[in-house]
Amino acid sequence: MSNPFAGGGAGRPTPGTPNLPTPPTGWPIGSYGTYEEAQRAVDHLADSDFPVQEVTIVGVDLMLVERVTGRLTWGRVLGGGAASGAWFGLFVGLIMGMFSPQGASWFGPVLAGLGAGIVFGLVFAAVGYASTRGRRDFSSASQLVAGRYDVLAQPKHAEQGRDLLARLAMRPPTAEQ
Repeated sequence: MSNPFAGGGAGRPTPGTPNLPTPPTGWPIGSYGTYEEAQRAVDHLADSDFPVQEVTIVGVDLMLVERVTGRLTWGRVLGGGAASGAWFGLFVGLIMGMFSPQGASWFGPVLAGLGAGIVFGLVFAAVGYASTRGRRDFSSASQLVAGRYDVLAQPKHAEQGRDLLARLAMRPPTAEQ
């Protein structure tokens, strides 16, 4: 999977290109309402031996969508802090146990790591939640979405790309797409 935030337009930097955000280049050969439809179009181009390394999918009319997943309470905050601290403490305890002297029990370092992880997880979660002073008493998940997705191709291949995507649009979608 490529990184959509890397430079170079195709998800990977090209030699000599700085890793800075750059506007996409190319001519529009298709426009789609969902990212899945744009992916399907590029997949069709690839299946048709089109030079897809010269294709870019561009999200237009970007929106940040934050979906609220629940209300935060002290119980949920402390429970989450204790759980994440326990996982980290268990990991550290297992590492310490692996390097304990020969013949010594690995059980002690694991318990010590687990206990310390829970305590630190509780403290950090409590401090973080208290610092918000009730201004954000909910949990959420954020997602960047676009109003539409344009597929661009370099000018020398744009006409061929439009023709291929026009044929795709005339086909009824199959069950596997």
